[in-house]
Amino acid sequence: MKLKPEHIPAHLQRNLAPIYLVSGDEPLQVAEACDAIRVRARESGCSERLLFNVEAGFDWNALLQARDTLSLFAERRLVELRLPGGKPGEAGAKVLREYAARPSGDDVLLVISGKIDKDAQRSKWFTSLEKAGVVVQVWPLSVAQFPAWIERRMRAKGLLPAAEAVAMLAERVEGNLLAAAQEIEKLALLHGKGAVDGAAVSAAVSDSARYSVYDLVDRALAGKTAAVTRVLRGLQGEGEEPVVVLWALSREIRSLTIMAEELRRGVTLEQLFAKHRVWENRKHLVGGALKRCPPQSLRRLLRQAGQADRVIKSVTAGNTWDELLQLALGLAGSSMVRRIAMIS
Repeated sequence: MKLKPEHIPAHLQRNLAPIYLVSGDEPLQVAEACDAIRVRARESGCSERLLFNVEAGFDWNALLQARDTLSLFAERRLVELRLPGGKPGEAGAKVLREYAARPSGDDVLLVISGKIDKDAQRSKWFTSLEKAGVVVQVWPLSVAQFPAWIERRMRAKGLLPAAEAVAMLAERVEGNLLAAAQEIEKLALLHGKGAVDGAAVSAAVSDSARYSVYDLVDRALAGKTAAVTRVLRGLQGEGEEPVVVLWALSREIRSLTIMAEELRRGVTLEQLFAKHRVWENRKHLVGGALKRCPPQSLRRLLRQAGQADRVIKSVTAGNTWDELLQLALGLAGSSMVRRIAMIS
C-alpha cells in the first residue's frame, strides 16, 4: 500500500508491516518517517538493527542471507537498506522482488531511498515492495501546502495557532522545513501549550530563511518580484559569491531565449519541455516565464547579464549586487527601472 508521510503515525499504531520503502528528497520528512518506523519496530521486539549501504560493488545477496539467517542475539531485527540513488540495478531489482515474494517472518525491512522516478515506480521491484508492505513517497511541499504542514506540526506540540501566527512563521522560514520544525520546538518551549498569536511568533521566532541560487531563479520565473528582492538580499547576507548568482540567472535566461525562439517558430510547449528536459514540477514556472518574456526581452536580459559580468570582474564600474537585482527583477518581468540599495 501507499501512505503519505502524515499518515504514518496512525498506521503504526495499528500495524507494523514486514517491509517499508521510504523515498524522497526532502530530508526532514524522510528522516521522521524512518524514525517513527524504527521506534515502532523496537517496541515490537526488534532489538537488533542491521544496516546495508548500497554503493559500488554492493553484494545484494547479503540481503537474502540476512533474511535466511537467524539472529544469535535477538528474536526480531530491523534490517535497513539505504539506496541513495533510487535505482537498485538489475541485480538489486531481482533480489528485492525475491525478498518481497517471501519476506522474513520476524524481521522488518526498511528501504530508505532517494527520489524514485515514475518509470521506476512502474518497475516490478517497486510494485512488489508496495504489494508486500508499505511505500511512503515524500515530495517537497509546495508553497500552498506549507502553512497547513506548519499548523499540523504546531498542533501536535500542543499549540493552538491563529491564522496570522501560521502565516508569519511560514513567511519567516520560507519553505525550510527543518528551520520550521526547530522554531516550533522553540516556540513550544518558550510559550507552552495553548493559543498562539502573531505577536508570540514574532517575539520567539528568528528569521530562519536560508536561500540558494535555485530559490532565486524559481522566484524570478514565477514573477514574484518582492520574493526575488528578499532572496537576493538573503544570498548576499549569507556570503554567496556573486559569480555563482550570475551563473544561475544567466543559464536560465539563455535556456529561455532558445526556447522562446523555438516557440515563435511554432514548436509547442510540450515539445519544448521534452526537448529541453524540463522537469514536471517546473513546467508551470518555465511556461509562465515564456508567456511573460518575449524573445526580445530575453535578449535584452542577456545583454544585462554581460554588463553584470563586467561589473563583477571590475571591468566596468558599478554595484555588483545592484546589477544582479536588476537582472533577477527583469527575469521576473518587472518593468521597474530602479536601484535598490542592498546590504553592504
